[in-house]
Amino acid sequence: MALKTALVADVPESPAVAIPVTRLQPRGTVEMGRGRSGFVVVGHRGKGMNALTSGDRRLTAVKENSLRSFNAAAGFPIDFIEFDVQVGKSLLRKAKDGRVLNWKVEDDDSLCTLQEAFQKVDSHLGFNIELKFDDYITYKDEELTHALEVILQVVSNHANGRPIIFSSFHPDAAQLMRKLQTAHPVFFLTDGGCEVYNDARRNSLDEAIKLCLSSGLHGIVSEVRGIFRNPSAIPRMKESNLHILTYGQLNNVPEAVYMQHLMGINGVIVDHVEEITGAVSEFISPAIRGEDNLSNSAVGEEQANKPNFSQPELAFLLRLIPELVQN
Repeated sequence: MALKTALVADVPESPAVAIPVTRLQPRGTVEMGRGRSGFVVVGHRGKGMNALTSGDRRLTAVKENSLRSFNAAAGFPIDFIEFDVQVGKSLLRKAKDGRVLNWKVEDDDSLCTLQEAFQKVDSHLGFNIELKFDDYITYKDEELTHALEVILQVVSNHANGRPIIFSSFHPDAAQLMRKLQTAHPVFFLTDGGCEVYNDARRNSLDEAIKLCLSSGLHGIVSEVRGIFRNPSAIPRMKESNLHILTYGQLNNVPEAVYMQHLMGINGVIVDHVEEITGAVSEFISPAIRGEDNLSNSAVGEEQANKPNFSQPELAFLLRLIPELVQN
């Protein structure tokens, strides 16, 4: 999630965007998507992030952060697509060491602006908009404000009721987005202690929880390894009415996703959209996930929502977790 890939076109300076306060939902009642199961699946950069040096064809099939990828993801039972937004940045696919990569995929498409995404992507899909800022630049408050107002202007003009979640690894940007608008939930992105940064607020789930509670943010999006390494953070987040999503390569492992469901995680951001939505459908009843056939019986919901993995599968899952925590 750290590569620079998506664009929202820059526009002239504009006044702060005013969005009705009445649309705000309290932290504990954020609508996470179409499903009523309490567990959502989010397509990472559409149908999945490109891994350009991977031999896995699924990761080079369709260009990430493109309309084609977004709408391909819409063909599966997901609730949101996640994508990065930067204001007025050049679109070079870079590795962490700064090398510009040859962005070659099987099904190519041009990257799109945020406005184009709103206008041309299946309207039932929610958008998880990651507010992308450079880790190595110190931004002034007015620079952050301008960038966020540009994004908010597009959202205000074109969302038309589409579910929106904002998220950012940049603590100040997340806090400022929460101050600038009250219509859409804001989540703080964190590596959960898997990486170390100069800004201590980015270095642990404990710090992420503190930031959310002090700033009125709605939830945390953590690297899944951070959750497996520190599962005691989950009840503390739940007690604070914070929603929890995860990202990372382990979210392409069905057993890891199933364990998160059991642990109380609200949802996962995934690259293997087809495989993971299929796996999720195995342990979440379609009657619970779909709105039309939702049961009004609490007992019925509990029974329908009960996972039905076999004993060998459960045994494998329990053996897998220690390995996940170590890697």
